[in-house]
Amino acid sequence: MEKKYTGFLKIMSHLILETMSKADYSSLFNDFVESEFFLIDGDSLLITCACERSLKPGQSLHFFYLVERYLLDVISKGGQFAIVFFKDAEYAYFNVPELLTLRTALILHLQKNTTVEVWTKFSNCLSEEWNICLGQSCPYFLILADEGLNDLQTHLFNFVVIQAWAAKVNIVLFSGQTSDILRLYAYFMQSSHGMQMFFKENKRMIMIVYKSLIQQLEKYRDMALAHLFGDLKFNDMEEKVCETVSLLKQLWPEGSDIRCVFCVTSCSLFLEMYHCYLESREKGASEEMSKVKQKTDNCLTLKDMEDFCKLHCLSVALLLHVPLSQRARSRFITANWIQDLKTVLKMKKWCEYFILSNLDMFESWSLNLLHLSDLSDEPLLRNIAFYYENENKEGLDLNVGDAIMNEYVHLWDTVSKLVRKFDVGKPIPLRTTKVHFLEKTPSPIKESSQEMMPNLGFIPMSCNLVDEFTGDILKDLPFLMSDDPIVTSLVKHKEFDELVHWHSHRPLSDDYDRTKVNSGDRRDPNHLKRLQKYHSFQRFYGESLESVTSKTITTQGPKPKKDCIKSKSTKAHETKAEIIKRENKKRLIAEEEQKEEQKWNALSFSIEEEMRKNVDSGMKKLEEFLKSCKSRSVKAQVERVGLQACLKAWKEHCQAEGETTKDLSIAVNMMKRIHSLLDKHSELLQEADQKLIARCLKYLGFCELAVSLYPTQDASDGIKMKKKNKYSVGIGPARFQLQYMGHYLIREERKDPDPRVQDFIPDTWQRELLDVVDNYESAVIVAPTSSGKTYASYYCMEKVLKESDEGVVVYVAPTKALVNQVAATVEYRYAKNMPAGESLCGVFTRDYRHDALNCQVLITVPACFEILLLAPHRQNWVKRIRYVIFDEVHCLGGEIGAEIWEHLLVMIRCPFLALSATISNPQHLTEWLQSVKRYWKQVDSTMEERTVSKRTGTSRGSYYKDQAQARQSYKVRLVLYGERYNDLEKYLCSVRQGDVCFDHFHPCAALTIDHIEKYGFPSDLALSPRESIQLYDTMCQVWKSWPQAQSLCPENFTQFKNKIVIKKLDARKYEESLKEEFTNWVKNGNEEEARMVLKKLSPDYHEHSGRMLDFFPCLVEKLRKMEKLPALFFLFKLNIVEECAENAFEFLEKKQEEKRPPKADKEARTTANKLRKVKKSLEKQKTVDEKGQKSSRRLDESVMHETEHNYLLQTLEKNLEIPKDCTYANQKAIDDQLLQRVFHRVRFERKGETLKRLAERGIGYHHSSMSAKEKQLVEILFRKGFIRVVTATGTLALGINMPCKSVVFAQNSVYLDALNYRQMSGRAGRRGQDLLGDVYFFDIPLPKIGKLIKSKVPELRGQFPLSISLILRLMLLASKADDLEDGKAKALSVLKHSLLSFKQPRAIDMLKLYFLYSLQFLVKEGHIDQEGNPTGFAGLVSHLHYHEPSNLVFVSFLVKGLFHKLCQPTREGPKRFSEDVMEKLVLVLANLFGRRYIPAKFYEVNSKFYQSKVFLDDLPEDFSHALLEYNTQVTEDFASFLLMVSRLADMKQEYQLSLSKIEFTGKECEDSPLVSHLMNCKEGRVAVSPFVCLSGNFDVDLLSPGVPNHVILHTLGINHTQAPVLWPYALDSQGRKIPLNAYALDFYKHGSLIGLVQDNRIHPGEAYSLLKDFNLIIKSISVSLRELCENEEDNVVLAFEQLSTSFQEKFELV
Repeated sequence: MEKKYTGFLKIMSHLILETMSKADYSSLFNDFVESEFFLIDGDSLLITCACERSLKPGQSLHFFYLVERYLLDVISKGGQFAIVFFKDAEYAYFNVPELLTLRTALILHLQKNTTVEVWTKFSNCLSEEWNICLGQSCPYFLILADEGLNDLQTHLFNFVVIQAWAAKVNIVLFSGQTSDILRLYAYFMQSSHGMQMFFKENKRMIMIVYKSLIQQLEKYRDMALAHLFGDLKFNDMEEKVCETVSLLKQLWPEGSDIRCVFCVTSCSLFLEMYHCYLESREKGASEEMSKVKQKTDNCLTLKDMEDFCKLHCLSVALLLHVPLSQRARSRFITANWIQDLKTVLKMKKWCEYFILSNLDMFESWSLNLLHLSDLSDEPLLRNIAFYYENENKEGLDLNVGDAIMNEYVHLWDTVSKLVRKFDVGKPIPLRTTKVHFLEKTPSPIKESSQEMMPNLGFIPMSCNLVDEFTGDILKDLPFLMSDDPIVTSLVKHKEFDELVHWHSHRPLSDDYDRTKVNSGDRRDPNHLKRLQKYHSFQRFYGESLESVTSKTITTQGPKPKKDCIKSKSTKAHETKAEIIKRENKKRLIAEEEQKEEQKWNALSFSIEEEMRKNVDSGMKKLEEFLKSCKSRSVKAQVERVGLQACLKAWKEHCQAEGETTKDLSIAVNMMKRIHSLLDKHSELLQEADQKLIARCLKYLGFCELAVSLYPTQDASDGIKMKKKNKYSVGIGPARFQLQYMGHYLIREERKDPDPRVQDFIPDTWQRELLDVVDNYESAVIVAPTSSGKTYASYYCMEKVLKESDEGVVVYVAPTKALVNQVAATVEYRYAKNMPAGESLCGVFTRDYRHDALNCQVLITVPACFEILLLAPHRQNWVKRIRYVIFDEVHCLGGEIGAEIWEHLLVMIRCPFLALSATISNPQHLTEWLQSVKRYWKQVDSTMEERTVSKRTGTSRGSYYKDQAQARQSYKVRLVLYGERYNDLEKYLCSVRQGDVCFDHFHPCAALTIDHIEKYGFPSDLALSPRESIQLYDTMCQVWKSWPQAQSLCPENFTQFKNKIVIKKLDARKYEESLKEEFTNWVKNGNEEEARMVLKKLSPDYHEHSGRMLDFFPCLVEKLRKMEKLPALFFLFKLNIVEECAENAFEFLEKKQEEKRPPKADKEARTTANKLRKVKKSLEKQKTVDEKGQKSSRRLDESVMHETEHNYLLQTLEKNLEIPKDCTYANQKAIDDQLLQRVFHRVRFERKGETLKRLAERGIGYHHSSMSAKEKQLVEILFRKGFIRVVTATGTLALGINMPCKSVVFAQNSVYLDALNYRQMSGRAGRRGQDLLGDVYFFDIPLPKIGKLIKSKVPELRGQFPLSISLILRLMLLASKADDLEDGKAKALSVLKHSLLSFKQPRAIDMLKLYFLYSLQFLVKEGHIDQEGNPTGFAGLVSHLHYHEPSNLVFVSFLVKGLFHKLCQPTREGPKRFSEDVMEKLVLVLANLFGRRYIPAKFYEVNSKFYQSKVFLDDLPEDFSHALLEYNTQVTEDFASFLLMVSRLADMKQEYQLSLSKIEFTGKECEDSPLVSHLMNCKEGRVAVSPFVCLSGNFDVDLLSPGVPNHVILHTLGINHTQAPVLWPYALDSQGRKIPLNAYALDFYKHGSLIGLVQDNRIHPGEAYSLLKDFNLIIKSISVSLRELCENEEDNVVLAFEQLSTSFQEKFELV
């Protein structure tokens, strides 16, 4: 290849590597029930599985098992994909023909035996057809290998990458993928505009280089073929195959199994080819052959090859008759084929490839392709060859068995008939020549090495908790004897000498004690001032969140229900006090009426005048008055005035316009007034009012409605028929209301107040929530965002606050941002006089806590609440909890910390409210929670009985008395509500002629006929009334003779007939009828019409070839002009979030610059200089005045200077003032003092200045890497209406109260899934402000939009609920709790009630066994004893529970004295440690905590780094040895555990391929002594998958580092991810090292965040978060060590304290 071409290939490789180094490691299909459509490159899948370390070459069934396990894993997680095999990719296998055969078999197997979509029609990734296909299918990403079998294949992959990026398809790497129960994680490389431009600019060169590469590969392939087949070309080979197949069809007319066909055709073709090869070799036919002759004088004879083919036929006969259960016991021969045979085998593999690739020749023949996956078993062939070459020759003559022998003879006879050129000999004997096909080796058979496996048996334990949880399975398990060496060695681990001063049993302060107290030390003189400041800000923050007034609560004690009954019965007999109270109330109402009347009289003239000038602006003022008015009679009067003004305006408008297009906004306003009068004020209407309304209806052309309201015909009032058209709106009343008034339609709202609620009148479903709280029940509440479900939680708080000063409500929120928000809301809503030392509201997060345990309402995050529930000595506080509120409970199915939500829900004893907007299986969740409550009912009942029997008033007795007093119910209700208050309408943004355009996106456009047929309309796919009309019109347009057209016409629809006021509920019924009818079209044979309807409803989509985000400022500006702000813009990359906000800011600045007069800057400078001089004069004057007497002349001068100063200041402000159209800020929304107060809080924050600068223009951004104060600035100013444009990541999706008019999705991402879409779009439409919310899709592919709209939200499925650290924490709770019975009950509840095992008995058994394994591990490590009591450093392990297994490794290093050895001071006295010691300490910690991997490929490249080292060095030698020792022990124990649990496997499933469900079961061959001999390994293959056993893997292989999960029996539901091992680095499937990122150590050395961005390729916000977490870890370890050690001068403690201080100082400088 030319030098310039190789140079270009290097440029491409470099570009890809640079992107790879910045790749995100994330979950691939976040939470779609159906994921986004994506592609898998078939050749990447092939080489990834073929290079798997456990797979031996030639074992095709094991290979297919690996492929199917991977694909099933992807499908089970919701993956929707197609696999693509490019034709050109075949060229890359010129040197490995066996993979060509495997590739062809894989394609055929997937096509014939699975439902997986396979694409094979594309020649290459640069073809036009492929580009068109990508445009039509819009895959979100393509999964690809980053490295091929050789450089040439790697280049082919690189072309696929470059082209995919050009087509806006992202790349996901096979390398480094990991999987858990719910998710698949991988490196994700985003397509960028830069990549698209690279392809565009270099397209011609890319094409030329690709063509050159393919030519080179073709040349290599032809050379490889010529070497083996001489002059025979590709086409000649195909002809030979044709002849063989035709002959076979004649021999076997009835058809056959693919294994038989493949065997006989490949053997016959190979023998003929080998015969030709030998002939040409003898004749010296060509120069090439003569060269081969010189090299291979000892060439194998034709008879040798006949013998080899006989062995092959026998191996196939075995495959046909021996089930997998028997084959899995095959002994494994380690000897390789002799070198001469290896060369010849290549010829055989090419023959096999030619046969498989021409399989279409068998089309008219009955060919069973079921067993395509089992065409070759080379390990079995070697096993047979070994027997005949060695054992048989030595006299061992074993019978093959009749069935197998007959099959073999049949196969060989067919081969002999297919080979026509020569006689191939008889089937018996199998071996006629003496040549050994296998090399001689000292130990040719792989031993199972069973003696290496650890002793099978559990260490006996005597502990109530263990007995109660696992008692039913203990009897079936093997236990070690008390004199077993493992048990006796537990008596006392010799501790490292220097740990004698360490009180490892001493209870550590927990995370609660460690967390920073927000208000600081109470002894500090500034403490009170800080506290006041904190509460003041919280109330200010809360005020921005709430529209309700604050209330003071007084304790009333619990109210018994009978009081309510009593009050109802005595209502007839009013007391004197009640009569006075009623009269006073009546008087107050009358005064209120009078006030409102006066207010209207004062304003009416100006409003009426405004309406005369401009109806729209006048109506806005009128509606503003109506909002604030509290008198119903005054409201009715105002509505009348509005109606008369509208009628007058409509008449004038129609007279002026004639019969041209009318402005229907006046008509809409008129109907709004009519709706209001008839629905809300009907009882106040007089005859004159009805007459007026009827007149208005007639003028709109709704005569029938007018007559139905006021039948009397008044001749003078009538509108003449000829004038009717002049005033009529031209459409029927129902259509008019749906099409133009959809979002104004009146919602069904109850009018009867609920005495429990003062602020508003709750709906029926909200009253059910209040009943739940009143009855002390629990509830799962699923209702849309902004529907008002959170109100129940505040009612619950209020109830508990009123009952006593003791009871506690805990509010659990998923994020710190939401915690801060709820805390501020509570502080603002409620005030209460608390006893000394107590407070109303407290906060507890990982960053800080405030009054957490001395408050009545605690707002916290799940992890912190779990700390309190599991803390043994906090149980008395836990008993005070009356209610727990879980907000956004769908996080139970989330990616991080999901299992913690589970633990909380099962540990709490009190009632709870679980709130969410998005759960698709709430019934399942409720059932699970009800089962938990049944457990607690039983526990409470048992414990109460014991307490009563003791007859003594212990504290526990008082607790139960208190509980009884609280009258807890154990019922869990499910409350569902599906109606949104506001309609949401969707729009598609596109760029046309350099401008951003919007097209309405009808929700039905997201659907397909298949989707409707399978699932119907999605339950939450709602249409706005105008969208319903649009659907009806399109249906009429498509099917002219549609039978239901008349009955579903809006004017004829039963719910609308003769209705003046059509309500939202009526419109919803119409929508449901249309959907039902449309579904009938699909189901009753009118699919074509239905398809046409969907096509017509689809928007006209224009894809922009450039970078869409360049138009982001234009998008924002367009929304401003359309009055669609405030808006939230969701993006998913931190840098893009900030970049877009900055771009919008720069756009406004530039716009202002262009508008500014040329001399404005000069004038501003001149004015500023004058102002400075005047200011100096004023200051000078002031000094003189202070010294002496003021004279009248000086006084005049002073006044002059003051006046001049004010004038200049005003001039400068006017000059620098931002024009209204150059800012998005609403200056009227907040006064300057409050604005400065918000700005003042961020003066020391990292991004404080940037946020202030943006906020002044009405712009902000919001993401997870910002501090709480920074986020609060954006939240407060956005809610106040000052900031009106916010770019944000998904952090705003989780419950943050930031409602807006519009939501814009401005970037596609794997995180933009069905769940997040609903959470984010739910922010659009502010209740009480907007009746319609708008959702815009900007730069989101059309198929993705459809997916988002129609996809269901995911079902909540349980995660793996246990970990070693959690089990240790549960043991601590059960053995150390203040109330032991309560502690044990909580621990048992966690163990028994995981969501994963709910209704899954096998999963329960598996968790019980994992629990026992964890206990064994903890006992061996010395963290608990055989009675289950914590020992040693259990406290430290549990304290660092966030970081398993690093916490376990850290403690093992400490116990072995490695840190004492490392931490040697440089000087005595005040000890200091050298920088070298500090760096080594950071190196060790960086290897354990905050681990972040870098893609394997990037490690091999010599990139230039400026400040960082980037790749983390290995641990120091002694630490490395200790880690290896730890890992070895853990792996041995885990392997032993797997052997014990293997009995739980479902072996029926284990013997079938995972995806195709092809079974390899059957009766074992008992009549064949040969089979029994070849397959005699009955030991050592218990926990390993039978498919994996075919490659000679034994149980002992489970001890190897980084054993892949698919090696283990998959139906166990457990794998190596649950073992607490910590490998120093990871290996990918090809065995390459995946190194760790050295960001923590690099930062410690250079202290530069920019260095981490530049070299370590981490975004600054993300780097900041990572360093913050690492800093917290060091601090946490440092404090723990200080508490554990009584020796003030211990080196390790001092070293960690020095490191903690040093790292903190560097971090604070960032």
